[in-house]
Amino acid sequence: MNNVRFATSLHILTLLHLSGEELLSSDHIAGSVNINPAIIRKEISSLREHNLVGTREGKGGGTYLNKAAGEIRLSQVYEAVIQSPLLGRSNTPNPKCPVGRQINGVIEKLYTEAEKAMITSLDKITLEDFAKDFK
Repeated sequence: MNNVRFATSLHILTLLHLSGEELLSSDHIAGSVNINPAIIRKEISSLREHNLVGTREGKGGGTYLNKAAGEIRLSQVYEAVIQSPLLGRSNTPNPKCPVGRQINGVIEKLYTEAEKAMITSLDKITLEDFAKDFK
């Protein structure tokens, strides 16, 4: 992943959870995260595509959690924002080298197992669990 999307999405979701019934504007959320509202709208769009949040347009509109915080697993958040492998990409080694011709396959196996372990760990934590540290 190697970017801030997961942290930004967790921030958005935690803020929405702690706001209760109040709908939050992208400007309000951006002020909390301290980034441009356009970036917040992009993340909200991704979270909406994964059914984690909903939005209401117009005056008095905003963003809200689409389900209870206890039903949102952090693994779902990760899967909503992942763009690249957790540990990055492998390189282009020399295929004539005995290590070089095999290294990418072995690295890919390692990366896959590491990411599975992380997702399994995140699957045990709900947004409600995570947000308990903010009260």
